[in-house]
Amino acid sequence: MRIDFVEVANFRKLISTRIGLSAEKTVFVGANNSGKTSAITALRYFLVDWERSSFCFNDFTLSHWPAINAMGQSWEDAHVAEAPLPPPAWDDVLPSLDVWLHVEEHEVHYVQKILPTLDWAGGRLGVRLRYEPKDGEQLQKDYLSARSDARKLQAAGAALAQEKGEAPENFQVAIWPQSLVEFLQRRVSTYFGVRTYVLDPAACVEPEHGLARPQQLSGADPIDGDPFKGLIRIHEISAQRGFGHAGEQVSAEGETSASSATSRRLSAQLRQYYSRHLDPYENPDAQDLLALRAIEEAQKAFNLRLTDGFKSPLTEMDTLGYPGVTDPKLSISTRIRPVEGLNHDAAVQFVVPMQDGDNSVDLFLPEDSNGLGYQNLISMVFRLMAFRDSWMRVGKAQHKAAEDDIIAPLHLVLIEEPEVHLHTQVQQVFIRQAYKILRNHELLRANPNFMTQMVVSTHSSHIAHECNFESLRYFRRLPGGQKTIPTSCVINLENAFGGDLDTKRFVTRYLKVTHCDLFFADAAVLIEGPAERILVPSFVNSHAEFAKLSESYITWLEIGGSHAHKLRSLIEKIGLTTLVITDIDFKDADGNTAAPVRGAAHTSGNYTLRNWWPAISELDALLDKPEAEKEKAYDAERFKLRIAYQCPVEVEFKGATTEALAYTLEDAIVVGNLDLFADLPGSGLIAKFRGAIADSADFAALSTAMKQALKSGNKAEFALDLLEIENPRDLRPPHYIREGLLWLGTQLERKKAELGLAQILALDPPPDEAPTPEIPQ
Repeated sequence: MRIDFVEVANFRKLISTRIGLSAEKTVFVGANNSGKTSAITALRYFLVDWERSSFCFNDFTLSHWPAINAMGQSWEDAHVAEAPLPPPAWDDVLPSLDVWLHVEEHEVHYVQKILPTLDWAGGRLGVRLRYEPKDGEQLQKDYLSARSDARKLQAAGAALAQEKGEAPENFQVAIWPQSLVEFLQRRVSTYFGVRTYVLDPAACVEPEHGLARPQQLSGADPIDGDPFKGLIRIHEISAQRGFGHAGEQVSAEGETSASSATSRRLSAQLRQYYSRHLDPYENPDAQDLLALRAIEEAQKAFNLRLTDGFKSPLTEMDTLGYPGVTDPKLSISTRIRPVEGLNHDAAVQFVVPMQDGDNSVDLFLPEDSNGLGYQNLISMVFRLMAFRDSWMRVGKAQHKAAEDDIIAPLHLVLIEEPEVHLHTQVQQVFIRQAYKILRNHELLRANPNFMTQMVVSTHSSHIAHECNFESLRYFRRLPGGQKTIPTSCVINLENAFGGDLDTKRFVTRYLKVTHCDLFFADAAVLIEGPAERILVPSFVNSHAEFAKLSESYITWLEIGGSHAHKLRSLIEKIGLTTLVITDIDFKDADGNTAAPVRGAAHTSGNYTLRNWWPAISELDALLDKPEAEKEKAYDAERFKLRIAYQCPVEVEFKGATTEALAYTLEDAIVVGNLDLFADLPGSGLIAKFRGAIADSADFAALSTAMKQALKSGNKAEFALDLLEIENPRDLRPPHYIREGLLWLGTQLERKKAELGLAQILALDPPPDEAPTPEIPQ
């Protein structure tokens, strides 16, 4: 048994999203504000009983708020007109989580409560958990009552203003509630709760254009009780782990509850583990007898010392006439509980060995004296072990379970941002070992009857690169336009490359060796070689017209034109705005490298240009391609790709104006900066270009001289030499690169504008803004 996938609807940014879960570990990746935390939170809120009280109205998707207000207004209009009230219409806006399980036929005894039909014979089963009104009619009635009171109070205020000779319009006070949304922002927990429904596997359909299509309930009745009790055991490590802070309160359920103010200190976790699994007072066995005897002897010895120590003050109390003949005598004793030995700041210590001459000495430091990364790693690993042992009822935990309570066959562990405070290498080790720790038990090793599924959300490219594509789920931000709230969808990268195993192998290895952050960026720039990798970011940082790019999260990938296309399926799958800066790679009629010449039947040898975009091989057609046609729109323009390659430019040289056709980055830079290179000091290619400019009679001669210089010149050294220019703004980028970067800046600015609306609507009221007066209920 395992969770095949979940579908989240109307929860924050996830308006209708399917998230497939791998059989072992699933890793959520994506740019900031793409919905990863929303997905983890939805799983926690719906699946963990005590987390359901954390729901608030802000968990409803923002784009539904106008519809909710319109529904409330329709109630109010009908109420004022004394017409029949329209029935509440909540179904399309309610947050929900559909959990789809894959269950074998022999596991039917676990899932009897959620069987859709009696003839079910194994396969897929679905359950919907929906946050909905407990009593829709009562909610409607109470809202209308609150609005009626608000209108009456507003009218009374206007009348009072008239009595004082003031204009009624000058007495305008916003009385709560102004709308149904405002009403529910304060009262949603009173009127809403989670109910559970059984879904029909036959009505489960695949997502369309990245959006899930959850089935309609069609008047189905909710089921009683928790459908996952005895079926799924859930544990969670949240991102807020509070290391280095002492004195926090520890709850009884600190190992799983993320919303409670629990301590993440290792000493607190050890106390919890001791109480659950090791306490010798709980159902002692033969191994506990020695410990209990030692505790009893220590307690007797300490009691004798206490009696002797308190003998004098107790005798002194006799002078006060207490205790009297009929009063009970005082007796002082102690009760030694081993767990109390862990209840102090230095209960867990780190041993620091040092050499004192010929002697080895161990020094001890409390746990909060160590680095936050070390504390985080130890804490997470210990919690994973505690989760596993709690699920498997190791030690005393087996006696604390109810008699009719069985071990759940499925263990779901949620881990949020494990990379916090961790060095990159430790991040990689953790993600490799975490699942093994969760399975390190004799009943779990290669046992199909008990399954563990681990879900991790991360911003770390190092963690993402340690995982196979099959386990990655990419959260993609969907632009909302100027009037629509932006949302997110989830891309399953398991089939990003289809059956092309060679491409998949290449991309996997490339991403690992380059440690790129493709899955977390706002945009990607694919560049031809090391010279571009050095100079193009320098252009961005040096020229004010590219300021929009320096404010964005861009990943730079150095990958030649002959390999850039291998990233095509991945880029198109995740929908990432991408600029490809490449060379035309001119070829003559015989397929040999040649200088660019119009009308000579020359072609491009660049695979990306020939087969990806613009899918043209003829040189003249590439040179005449308008700039506006060098972009390719995908998914109804939800994201775009643009190709930038050498293009014709008009230059003035030695008194003549001519069309310049550059064929590499280096000569394109010279063509765009002839005045600079004519006097630029330096050696290597800089000296050769300076000499060619001085010695060439016309541009044709200069072009030939530059090509000859590039045959033996060091391009990477040339790029590094250009970084030493005193004023980097003096070096202008080649025309084709400039046009590409400006296009990318425009795309990112558009994306920011589309995503900015949600951020504005999510802002809290200014601190100095007076709260809306509330009508007493």
